[in-house]
Amino acid sequence: MISKWLFSGAALLEVGSWASAVSDLPIHQAALLYASAHGLGSAMLAAGIWLLLPRRYRYPLPWSLLFIFSISFFIPLIGMIGVALALFPALYLPRKRKVQSWEATAVPELPFRPRERKQELMFSDGGLQDVLRHARDPDQRLTAIFATRRMRSKEAIPILKLALRDPSDDVRLLAYSMLDQRESRINQRIERALADMESASTDRQFALHGQLARWYWELAYVGLAQGSVLEHVLQQAWSHVMAALQGNSGGELHLLAGRIAMEQGNLDEALAQFDQSAQAGMDAVQLAPYRAEIAFLRQRYEEIPDMLATMPAELLQRPPFAALARYWL
Repeated sequence: MISKWLFSGAALLEVGSWASAVSDLPIHQAALLYASAHGLGSAMLAAGIWLLLPRRYRYPLPWSLLFIFSISFFIPLIGMIGVALALFPALYLPRKRKVQSWEATAVPELPFRPRERKQELMFSDGGLQDVLRHARDPDQRLTAIFATRRMRSKEAIPILKLALRDPSDDVRLLAYSMLDQRESRINQRIERALADMESASTDRQFALHGQLARWYWELAYVGLAQGSVLEHVLQQAWSHVMAALQGNSGGELHLLAGRIAMEQGNLDEALAQFDQSAQAGMDAVQLAPYRAEIAFLRQRYEEIPDMLATMPAELLQRPPFAALARYWL
């Protein structure tokens, strides 16, 4: 009903604008009367048509309303007629749609149902790091962090460090708490060993030096120490393992010393420690991966296959050596 009154008013104003255009008034008065009546009529016409448009054509404002007004206003004399002839039939005589009772479809390829994706983290398609990177639900990311409690520190700590960059405060705080717990346990053992060192006998001191070397090495190996702290931790591990070797020159301690030297970048010392470890009875199979890594770092690639070939075939079929065996052997 409102649209009909707007259309009627627009028609009267447009007729009035034509009358002012052909009147005997001075040119400026006639132009002003025509522009005013034509503009107001165009606005009323645009408003009436806009009210009848389907919702998907009315929004967003003001573009559809401004488009109709512009066509009507900026085409003098025949603009409103053109708009009415173009839009009134579509508004009052819409095209009828035939009701189709059925629709032919091709036979779908199997599987014809979408795969059901379980929400539980343990059934996720990706690993824990993928869950932390891509899961939108913070509860899923929290569950991924809880899952690291039963993992080895070497595997869990990179995941927890990734969680420290999570946008959720709860995820970051939980990851920081679990990292701090793992580091605190190692530091407590170091503190107890240092406290026992003061009252221990000489033989006991050598054993404590070995324990301290292993715990300091653990901080470096699992990634809890970085930068200058890593250098300090490695130096402490080296000094304690050297002190332990004065009382017990076992193959295991020489192996530990070699791994510490490798991490410090002292490959010659590392190789010497591995040689002493072999002389002390350490199995060559345990030393082969480290010797191969030193050969790789020295770019002696031709030596790597021979070193890996000394390892048992069963061991080369399991991670992490399976990929190395496929590439080098």
